[in-house]
Amino acid sequence: MTTDSTKTLCPYCGVGCGLEVSPPAQAGKLTHRDAQGNPIWKVQGDRAHPSSQGMVCVKGATVAESLSKDRLLYPMMRDSLDEPFRRASWEEALDRVAGKIQTVLATQGADAVCMYGSGQLQTEDYYVAQKLLKGCLGTNNFDSNSRLCMSSAVAGYMQSFGSDGPPCCYEDLDLTDCAFIIGSNTAECHPIIFNRLRKHHKKNPHVKMIVVDPRRTKTAEAADLHLAIRSGTDMDLLNGIAHLLLRWGEIDSYFIDENTTNFPAFAEVIQHYPPEVVADRCGISIHELETAARYWAKSKRVLSLWSMGVNQSSEGTAKVRTIVNLHLMTAQIGKPGAGPFSLTGQPNAMGGRETGGLCHILPGYRAVKNPQHRAELEAFWQLPAGQISPYPGRTAWDIITGLETGDVGVLWIAATNPAVSLPDLERAKAALQRSPFTVYQDAYYPTETAAFAHVLLPAAQWSEKTGTMTNSERVVTLCQAFRTPPGEAKPDWQIFAEVARRLGFAEKFSYDTSASVYAEYVKLTRDRVCDMSGISHERLAQQGPLQWPEPIKNEKLKIKNEPKKSSLSTPKRLYTNLSFPTPDGRARFGAYHSRGLAEPPDPNYPFVLTTGRLYGHWHTQTRTGRIEKLRQMHPQPFIEIHPRDAASLKIQENDWVEVRSRRGTARFPAKVTKAIAPGITFVPMHWGALWADGAEANALTHAESCPESLQPELKACAVQLVPLAAEKVDSEYLLQPTQSKAFSSALSV
Repeated sequence: MTTDSTKTLCPYCGVGCGLEVSPPAQAGKLTHRDAQGNPIWKVQGDRAHPSSQGMVCVKGATVAESLSKDRLLYPMMRDSLDEPFRRASWEEALDRVAGKIQTVLATQGADAVCMYGSGQLQTEDYYVAQKLLKGCLGTNNFDSNSRLCMSSAVAGYMQSFGSDGPPCCYEDLDLTDCAFIIGSNTAECHPIIFNRLRKHHKKNPHVKMIVVDPRRTKTAEAADLHLAIRSGTDMDLLNGIAHLLLRWGEIDSYFIDENTTNFPAFAEVIQHYPPEVVADRCGISIHELETAARYWAKSKRVLSLWSMGVNQSSEGTAKVRTIVNLHLMTAQIGKPGAGPFSLTGQPNAMGGRETGGLCHILPGYRAVKNPQHRAELEAFWQLPAGQISPYPGRTAWDIITGLETGDVGVLWIAATNPAVSLPDLERAKAALQRSPFTVYQDAYYPTETAAFAHVLLPAAQWSEKTGTMTNSERVVTLCQAFRTPPGEAKPDWQIFAEVARRLGFAEKFSYDTSASVYAEYVKLTRDRVCDMSGISHERLAQQGPLQWPEPIKNEKLKIKNEPKKSSLSTPKRLYTNLSFPTPDGRARFGAYHSRGLAEPPDPNYPFVLTTGRLYGHWHTQTRTGRIEKLRQMHPQPFIEIHPRDAASLKIQENDWVEVRSRRGTARFPAKVTKAIAPGITFVPMHWGALWADGAEANALTHAESCPESLQPELKACAVQLVPLAAEKVDSEYLLQPTQSKAFSSALSV
C-alpha cells in the first residue's frame, strides 16, 4: 500500500475527472475518517488533469467511502439458484467456468457463449475479453451496457463521418458562441463539464445556451432558451431548425458541395417541417423555434451536446445524424468551439468502443462485417483465416431473448447490474432466472444480479488495479492502483486471461502486467482514427493524461528522455482538415423523417414516463447507495407530476402513486412540480430491488429499440397513474443492502 498520494481518474461518469488520492494516515496529519469514524482515503481533484482542472463533484469526492463496504471477497458457487452460495477456491471456480464453456462449445457452438460487460471496465479488461471471445472462441457475443448508453452515438458518428469518435474537446466549452444541449441534464449528470460551460456563459453575454428537454432541469434553468418539447418530437424540432436555416439561406453551400454527400435528400425531407407544423407537434411557439434557429444561424461557433435523452430512443441514430446534419449544413465542425459532442455516460465507455466492446465492432474502430478488418485482427492475433465471425453477435436484449429460447448456454456478466438496468425488467429477470449457467464478476456483494448467478467471481475495482480509461474528449488517463485488493479479488483482465488459459489459449494470454496488455492493444489502433500507438503506461505515468489521436512518432523513442509535459497544451479536434474517414473523404447527410415514440400515450395509458439520473447517485447505486452522504442527498425515489395532472387525479405532494405500464408496475411518492411538462412524468432510474420496495423504473420501460443502433428506448413509455391511499413511507420501502427480503435467502452463504 502506498504512503504517497496517487493520481487516478474518477470511476463514475464519462467526464473523466482527475483525482488525487491520499492514504488515511500520513505523517504529521490527522487520520482521515468517514462519518462513522472509519479510516478512509482522502480524495481531491487533480489540478494538473487537463480535462477537469482540479474540479470534482460530490460523487467523486466521496467515492473512497465505498471502497471497503459490502465487497465480494472470494469466489462463491452453487449448482442451482434455489441453493445458497458456498465459498470456493479460485482454482475450483475458474475450472468450473472453463469447463462449462467447453461443454457448451461442444454441444451448442460458440454462439451459445455470451459476455455482457461494462463501461466501468478498464481498457485492458475490455481488450482481453475481446481477444478471448471474438478472436479465440470465434463469437462476437460480447455486448456491454454501452448498448443502453452510447450505441446510438456510435452508429451516428460511423454513418455520418465513417468512424466513431467525438470530434470535439473540452476547450470548446470555453470558446463556443452557442451551446445547443439536447437530451442531457448536463448540470446533474456531467456537472464538471456544465460548470465549465456555465462559467464561460456567464462571462460572455453574447454566448447563448439552448436547452431542449421536457423537464425544467438545473441545466434548463441556466438556459437563454428552454424548449420544453413533447417527448418524441426531437426529430421534428431538429428538422424544423434545419428547415429555417435553409429557408433563410443560413447554410454554407461551399462546404456542403466540397465536403459532404446526400444533402439533396436531406433538403427534401426538411421541406416537410415548416415552423407552424413543427411548433404544433413539439408543443412550443413558432417564436421559440425561430429563436433557436436564429441563435444557431448567427453563431460562428456552435457546440451541440447530447446524452441519453437522444441516444435512448427508437430513433436514436436518426437524432444523432440530424444533429450532425445541422453542423454539416452550417460548416460548424472541425474548428474551435464547434461540433457535435456526445457526452459519454460511463468512465470508460469510450475505451470500450475503442477496443471493440459492442457486438458489432472490433478493436481499433473496426467493424465485424468488414472482411479486411477481420483479416487484420486474425493476422495480428495469429488466428486462422475466417476465425472471426462475419456476423454481429448478440446485443444485450438478444442475450435475454436467447435465454428465453434456450440458445444461450453460458452468460458471463462483468462489472454491471442488468437485473436493474435492462428494460422490460420483469421479462429480463425471468430470462436471467432461466439461464443454465451465469457467471457474475463484480466488486460488490450483494447486488440484484448476484441473485441470478451460479458462480460469483470477486473483481478488483479501479482503486486496486492499474489500467487506462478514455473520457468523452478522447483523453487517456492511467488509473494507478493505490490499495491492495480486498480478500481474494483479482483484476478483471487477469480473470479473463486465466479462463482463456484453461481453454487452451495460454500462449495468447501470457501477459504479466496490464501494461503489457495495453502495449499489445495500442498496436491495433495504429493508423486508425483512434490512433493510440504512441501511448503507453510508462509515458502516461511520466507525462500525465494524453489525448488521441497520438500516433507513435519514433519506434525507438526512449520515453525516459522525453521532457515532462502534457501533450494537451493544444487540445486536438478531429476533422480539422475537413477530410473524413469515408471512401470518398466526405461526410454524409442522413435524411430521416420523425417517427415519434415507439409507445405513444393512448386513452388507457395516457401519460409518458421518462427516466433519468440524479446528481448524487450513479447507475444502480452499487457504489453510491453505500455512501451515507449520497443516500441522505437522495433518500428515496419519487415521481414528478405536473400540478395540472396531479389535480385531475387528486394527487397531492408525497401521496403514493402506483405507476402501471403494459409490462409492470411500480409505486412512488409524488413530487408535484411545474418543472415537468403536462402529460409527462419522471422517475429516477437508480433504485433496484435491493434499495427500495417496488420502485424499479425499468419494470415499466419497454425494449423497443433503434433499428440501426439497437439501443432501447429507455427514455419514454406509456403509463397510467393510480393514486393510492395516503400513507407515510413505510420502513420496508427503503432497504439496506442486507435487509432485502427478496435476496436474504438467495444470497446467503
